[in-house]
Amino acid sequence: MPKPRSGELRFDGRVAVVTGAGGQRSLGRAYAHLLASRGAKVVVNDLGVGPDGRGAKRASADIVAEEIAVAGGAAIADDHSVADSGSAAAIVQRAVGEWGRLDILINNAGVSWPAPFDEMSESDLQAVIGVHLMGTIWTCRASWPQMKRQGYGRVVNIASGGMHGLANVSIYGAAKAGIHALSRALAVEGAEHGILVNCVLPRAYTEAVEMSMADSEYRRSLMGGGPEQVAATIGYLAHESCTLTGKALQSGRGRISELFSSNTAGFAYQSEAELAPETVAGQLETILNRSDAIPVPEVTAPGRRGITPVANDDAAVRPN
Repeated sequence: MPKPRSGELRFDGRVAVVTGAGGQRSLGRAYAHLLASRGAKVVVNDLGVGPDGRGAKRASADIVAEEIAVAGGAAIADDHSVADSGSAAAIVQRAVGEWGRLDILINNAGVSWPAPFDEMSESDLQAVIGVHLMGTIWTCRASWPQMKRQGYGRVVNIASGGMHGLANVSIYGAAKAGIHALSRALAVEGAEHGILVNCVLPRAYTEAVEMSMADSEYRRSLMGGGPEQVAATIGYLAHESCTLTGKALQSGRGRISELFSSNTAGFAYQSEAELAPETVAGQLETILNRSDAIPVPEVTAPGRRGITPVANDDAAVRPN
């Protein structure tokens, strides 16, 4: 392993699970390597079927775990599926059984079959939801009791720019939007237990992009951005020095930024008597005016474990 540099954020004594960490030129592999190179013990999880979920290109957790071991790190491979509650629990138990704890959970596993909304098969639809959204839910549920007992945890869930609306990935986008919402809610519930939960929207050119995305301006915009650029953001959010929770950071392609929600000032009415469909139609310009939009309040629970107290109430979106 490389000699630690002064001021380096280290993970010595920490145990991490990274799902979907097999493959080459993959995000999960980059995350696992970064954590292990800085002292974490890592469970490298991958079902072994590759980014298309069908095995057209295999992804091996064993290979990545061996790469880490050769580099002087500590890692074990795991091939359980995240899409089943029992299998997800087995992944967590692998970490706890081997090393006695679980400090970091990186929910990266995913599959993708781009298809028009009305042409996607029911089985493919269920698989995308099952791996992305339900997989994240199952691994979080399996990890939660252990992290609560420890009074410590770092969870980083992987969302995607696809949740903003891209053709032929409607179900994938819906699952990623669900992960974003889940992360914000878990940030509230985890705060009093020392569990911080954030999500990252990666921008990187990976095997998954190469296999699943047709040539487009969006695909070309990802070229030149490797998984390692995203891994740096994951590393910070997974570290004990991180105090952020409930955040969504976009990372890769030379930029790291925050994604946040906001409300326009909108049209204020005094009574229901004023309301009619024609009222809405006539006030659209005011309703949609973004020039004075106000960010939706943060979602963290107030005053817990050093996290800055902030409003957690719709009434606080704007002053009276």
